[in-house]
Amino acid sequence: MASDEAHDLASDESIQLIRRFQFERVLNHDTRSKLINILGTIDSTPAILIAEKTAFTAHDEAAIAKLQTVENGISSIRLLDRNDIYRWYMAVLVQDLEISPGAKVSLIWPATKTHIEKYGKQRRRVIRETPELYRKILYPYIEKMRGDRIQWVYNILSHKVEADRIVYENPDPREGFVLLPDLKWDRTTMDSVYLVAIVHRRDIASIRDLNKSHIAWLKSVDAEIIQAATQTYSAISATQLRIYVHYLPSYYHFHIHVTNVEHDAGDGAAVGKAIMLSDLIARLEEMSDEVYGFANTTFTYLLGENSELWKNGYASVIDGV
Repeated sequence: MASDEAHDLASDESIQLIRRFQFERVLNHDTRSKLINILGTIDSTPAILIAEKTAFTAHDEAAIAKLQTVENGISSIRLLDRNDIYRWYMAVLVQDLEISPGAKVSLIWPATKTHIEKYGKQRRRVIRETPELYRKILYPYIEKMRGDRIQWVYNILSHKVEADRIVYENPDPREGFVLLPDLKWDRTTMDSVYLVAIVHRRDIASIRDLNKSHIAWLKSVDAEIIQAATQTYSAISATQLRIYVHYLPSYYHFHIHVTNVEHDAGDGAAVGKAIMLSDLIARLEEMSDEVYGFANTTFTYLLGENSELWKNGYASVIDGV
């Protein structure tokens, strides 16, 4: 009971934060994903509000069947144009917070300069990162981005926060991981299932730390993810899961992304960012190097010009990238 009361109090406080948000400017928007990033302040401290229009719950056919009704679907409508058998309209849909919310909203507060740069509009560069560039530029940056910078990850792993969202856990400190819904997912629409597996071990910051000795472990994690995800969400089969890692990752503690193949993950699942876990394992198996693994491999990825890694690292050493 005390735990429920604490959760309700935290929920009320978090909602009030949104009410106190003061608009400053639009950082970025995406017409494809219907997403907008807004910079503002809460109590004079920088904050970022991210709003994304939600998808239709296509699996709820009863609700979809009522879409044309005034009571449950289209509350107002006007004709834009018509041509032969085709007609185009603009409409306002009836929305319900529990059944059909209009948007998923995320808040970052207090927001740092790094957050503002990350969520702002920026040009990107193609980086061909050799082992030498990795050791000279990226490795020192990774060391700076670990520790207290990812305390929030350790809080999840120790169940200090978000424990109620964990759908599966292997608690072994070397072999295990937690599996939980990514905050990008509304936890309702099965076509857009998005989970993240965060490993318990702390010696792997990114795929650069992987070598042939990790093959058996990665295969085991892959199998456990598939079993846990398909058992938790029975509407999804193993062949409907896209399991991949990011390079560069958004934070430097090894984690794995798990999405429904029907979900449009945008840049997060694109060339220059995403690498399928099964392909990663296959590359390790094909390597002759037993010790260094991916530390001695060249990777190509996209990097935003707003990032600290570009401004204070690659921009000064890469000419014409």
